Amino acid sequence: KAPWGTAERQWMAARLKRCVVRRRDGPEQHGVAASCLRELRDKACGVLAIEKAREPITLVLAEDGTIVDDEDYFLCLPSNTKFVALAKDEKWSGKSLDSGTSWLSESVDEVDSAAEKWKQLARQLKDDLSNIILMSEEDLQVLIDVPCSDLAEELAQSETKIQVLQDTLQQVLDRREEERQSRQLLQLYLEALKTEDTILSKVAEPEAAPRKEMDVVDTGTSSTDTSATTALSNQVLTALKEKPAPELCLDSQDLELVLKEDAAALASALGWDKQKAGALQAACDQELSKRLKQVQTLHSLRSTSKGKKTLPWGDWPSAKRKK
Repeated sequence: KAPWGTAERQWMAARLKRCVVRRRDGPEQHGVAASCLRELRDKACGVLAIEKAREPITLVLAEDGTIVDDEDYFLCLPSNTKFVALAKDEKWSGKSLDSGTSWLSESVDEVDSAAEKWKQLARQLKDDLSNIILMSEEDLQVLIDVPCSDLAEELAQSETKIQVLQDTLQQVLDRREEERQSRQLLQLYLEALKTEDTILSKVAEPEAAPRKEMDVVDTGTSSTDTSATTALSNQVLTALKEKPAPELCLDSQDLELVLKEDAAALASALGWDKQKAGALQAACDQELSKRLKQVQTLHSLRSTSKGKKTLPWGDWPSAKRKK
């Protein structure tokens, strides 16, 4: 047969779905491209070295252990979905490494269950309400999803005051989402302007100009260096790569770690150029400074009302939760 042309290769690539597979008790993960469930099972057995005697394997979602055995459901899953391959007689366990986020974290003391996590976050609020500002979006959502009665019992407050607190948490979360959407729109606008300028400049350039431009592009792609190491966890690096405004979803401790990183090492770890990594650190620095100023403002307001014996739970402005 004649070798495939560009159109045939593009058509085949469009049919393939990128997936990530690993064993039940192993942190090592492999990228696999498959067009159907059967092909994914076969490739998973190969890259994970599963013996024939332990087949057929069962594929489950690493996030929650959902068994994926329907072809249509598989086709509906997004690209880069993470799967756990279970050999014969193996079962998925949420407390092991099968959690969708556990293989992205390097912390040994990570909270084992959602119940323990929200209680830990609640204790932070009990110590100081201004910790709301320093929390990540994930932490805020955890506290919002906790039943009002349970959170009230943990904080030793009335359900009315806890409802006001959860409304405030939702406001903080909504404000960060609005900021993210605004930055996305601005980025799209700037990219549109850049594209328009590029088209206009190409029209005005002589015929020799495109060849020079290609030379510049070709030399730029060979400078990628991923050998540098970074102290950031895989979870933070994933957020920096995938989130449109990662500085809004990270907590303040992670923001400080990003700022401490060398710009060149950060750029290499993310596969970006140094200028883009520097812009990311500047955005993290701005977000961290804003949060610290908010905390300082709350502390100064609190110091002016020393007559109050307890934390000002009732002083938070009540607002209806946005749907």
